Amino acid sequence: MSLATARAFLPSRTPAKNRKPVGERTAEVILGLFPDVSSGARATQKYFAKFLTIVSLLGFLALLGINTLLAQDAFTLSNLLSNLKYEAKQLADKRDAINRSIDSYAAPENLAAAATLLGMRPSETPVFLDLTPVMGVTNG
Repeated sequence: MSLATARAFLPSRTPAKNRKPVGERTAEVILGLFPDVSSGARATQKYFAKFLTIVSLLGFLALLGINTLLAQDAFTLSNLLSNLKYEAKQLADKRDAINRSIDSYAAPENLAAAATLLGMRPSETPVFLDLTPVMGVTNG
């Protein structure tokens, strides 16, 4: 393609008198990106605002319901904990009763009575260990 043919396809330049300032052309381009706001568009915006309000209210009500259910579970948990504390107290009481019965079997009077039933008799010459250190005498 020759230079003359290429110039024929190029758009013709407008004279400098008809040119708009750059600021006006930029404003036209930017305003062209957005649609004109008419009464129909305002009505659409009004319905959209109502829709958003309704959706927000439904969301808040759902959060309120979830929060209420969680709080109800917290009360159930506290009842469960009080039941567990009551059971722990009962088990501690049973453990103490068992320890008291074991201690009663281990009392010296009861041991002596059980030994005589088995045919054992008390020693007439008891021997006690003397653990005091003896000075000067070593064995071994």
